Amino acid sequence: MTVMPSPWQVLAFDSKVHDRTAFSCGAAELDRYLREHASQDIKRDVARVFVAVRPEATAICGYYSLSATSFQRDELSADQARKLPRYPVPSVLLGRLAVDRDAQGAGLGEFLLMDAMYRTLLATQVMAVHAMVVDAKNASAAKFYRKYGFIAFPNNTQRLFLPVATIRQLQES
Repeated sequence: MTVMPSPWQVLAFDSKVHDRTAFSCGAAELDRYLREHASQDIKRDVARVFVAVRPEATAICGYYSLSATSFQRDELSADQARKLPRYPVPSVLLGRLAVDRDAQGAGLGEFLLMDAMYRTLLATQVMAVHAMVVDAKNASAAKFYRKYGFIAFPNNTQRLFLPVATIRQLQES
């Protein structure tokens, strides 16, 4: 994960600072989450939400959420599960990732995903995390994640994971 100059900065979402009123990504449920639920999830400690804004601006160009999750090794193929414990496998859930229509096609989705991976690596310094998990909204979203090495769970092609070992390799390259 090479750091490139960017027209965006990613910050922890603050409803008193960041303007979410005009955010529209084309998926009503993702727009609604940012407007109505993100602040509550942060206050209840069920998710952390990060927003991309342009420097010196408050309008949100994109966002993602992270929270803790786990999965059972029997959800994976025998080869993938071979070295994993029989108890729940600790993971980070990339719960949502959305880009405002005005910023789509400019690489912000990739930028947010790389930022989420970086923050996941930071989390591994204080707690065990085996993988990042994402529940893709549709086949197009699943294709986006597979482009970065995410692997579909065998029984659910919309649920994907990326081992932290792979994230580390991406960071080093």
